[in-house]
Amino acid sequence: MAIIIKKQADIKPSEITPQSVYLDRRRFMQQSLVTGALLATDALLPAWAKRWPQLPASQFNTDETLNSFEDITTYNNFYEFGTSKSDPHRQAKDFDPRPWTITVEGECDKPGTFDLEDIIKQASVQEYIYRLRCVEGWSMVIPWVGFSLADMLKRFSPNSRAKYVEFTTLLDKSRMPGQKRRVLRWPYVEGLRIDEAMNALPIMAVGLYGELLPNQNGAPIRLVVPWKYGFKSIKSIVKIRFMETQPATTWNLSAPKEYGFYSNVNPNVDHPRWSQKKERRIGEAFWKPKHATKIYNGYGEQVAHLYAGMNLKKYF
Repeated sequence: MAIIIKKQADIKPSEITPQSVYLDRRRFMQQSLVTGALLATDALLPAWAKRWPQLPASQFNTDETLNSFEDITTYNNFYEFGTSKSDPHRQAKDFDPRPWTITVEGECDKPGTFDLEDIIKQASVQEYIYRLRCVEGWSMVIPWVGFSLADMLKRFSPNSRAKYVEFTTLLDKSRMPGQKRRVLRWPYVEGLRIDEAMNALPIMAVGLYGELLPNQNGAPIRLVVPWKYGFKSIKSIVKIRFMETQPATTWNLSAPKEYGFYSNVNPNVDHPRWSQKKERRIGEAFWKPKHATKIYNGYGEQVAHLYAGMNLKKYF
């Protein structure tokens, strides 16, 4: 009897594993074949992904209610596949993220081009339940699969001149149709100060909800910086560069008065065109009251010391 394995983009919402089932690990493993999840057969997965249903949990995990798999994978900002929130889900289904390499260069002692499979094999993969806050005023709580950004960067031995880390997305108009439009300067570039990058919170995500990272969410590897606005968490990374000077980042170049380099979630600093004091959780009824936005997205205990003494309205 033939077994039909559906592409993730073709899976109907009714076929998606409910959150309650996912959180019960044993039931999830028993039902994964039925739901059509990517864990349906070992033949589809790299060796390092086969253990994902039994991941250790990060000590920084939030206990907030998770967004559904459908919420997370059908409402996305990924301009490489279109500017509408529904474009990435539709336009990224044919994107092939494997094989994949990441080039590391700049102020480090161990530069080179590294196969993603090898990077992940050496990593301590965990589950990170982090919330992301978008600058437009919506938020999600996502069960990421990933590993510490700091641990990965340390392997490349950054030197004393490495004050910043720059990240670059794949540039390929044939595979990323949104790049054919000049809505942004391509390729997409983001950056962190080195002490931000070496904080315990940022992760390199390679999956969510126990599955391989969907194309529309930044496959095969993306950054997640939970105390900053979502656009800082750059997707489909192909290059990492250690720098002595602050990198020029995409949104800061496109609209410097609206998007600063730091882009920390701060309800006390309004976007020039709207307030940042409230947010709406994706999936909640529109008539429900919005949530109050927390400074540093609620992660102040872990990161506030990074900005001690800084004028947060000047360095926004």
